[in-house]
Amino acid sequence: MKALTFSSFGDSDVLKYIEIPNPELKSDQILVEMKAIGLNFADVYRRKGNYHLKGNPPFIAGYEGAGIVVDANNHSEYKIGDRVAFADAPFANAELVAVNTNHVLPLPEAISFETAASILLQGLTAHYLATDSHKTAKGETVLIHAVAGGVGQFLTQISKLLGVNVIGLTSSADKAKVAIEQGADHVFLYNEDWKSAIFKTIPKGVDVVYDSIGSTLKDSFEVTKECGQVVFFGMAGGDPEPINPRMLMDTSKTLTGGDLWSYLVSKEERIKRANQLFDWIIEGKIKLSEPTSFKLSEGKLAHDYLESRKSTGKIILIP
Repeated sequence: MKALTFSSFGDSDVLKYIEIPNPELKSDQILVEMKAIGLNFADVYRRKGNYHLKGNPPFIAGYEGAGIVVDANNHSEYKIGDRVAFADAPFANAELVAVNTNHVLPLPEAISFETAASILLQGLTAHYLATDSHKTAKGETVLIHAVAGGVGQFLTQISKLLGVNVIGLTSSADKAKVAIEQGADHVFLYNEDWKSAIFKTIPKGVDVVYDSIGSTLKDSFEVTKECGQVVFFGMAGGDPEPINPRMLMDTSKTLTGGDLWSYLVSKEERIKRANQLFDWIIEGKIKLSEPTSFKLSEGKLAHDYLESRKSTGKIILIP
């Protein structure tokens, strides 16, 4: 099979699209022929060598995608041709992927392969952020960093479904327009005095900030109200400055870490959360922007585009 690989860490030039042996199935796995694969910043971090990575060189990144079963490996609940997806199975950037049966998500006919690859990691992340990391309450005001990105768009829509006001932060007027289209009530730009703009909108500060940038963590606390919360779940802008625990005590504010793998702890939990997303999409309660597609063989271009920060929404790879 063909796969997008890298044997050393570095910029996108280390990516190679090469022929490698097909996966050897373990007893608890089925074989999936990939139809669409999600690209995420975590794949960039893996390529650079600063994120957890399984296997040996040539490394294969990717954890998210959708396709059809081509070998059920004696698992009676699956048959050849079944449409399936997954959010947390390694080595996804390949034509064939061995997927643990506990990680397999049945894919409804109404959900395309491209949609599944576009929503699972980012959609499930937005889902746990709004329902677990922070117990969203109707009438709150939330602040979402990188609001026009994949997680930001889903988190905006889910937050609106739960009855809150959404303020977004992004880097350009074009991205701000995307965020407004997704339902954000106010959007401010990073190159403006966004903290002052937030206080003009909500003088006491926001109830919760979802911070995926990292380097903005201190600023996020500054615009959070007393007894408010900051959920830190990404470092797209670099490591944050240390947070002073005395500040947390003096203001009764809370810092919460966020990681999807803390919540996808069983087959039942994965399926329940994924089905909630699928139902919202089928019912028209969540709308997806058209993903940007690259051939799997064009992985370098896809990584470059993701790192350029020009994308508004999901990037997917098509074998």
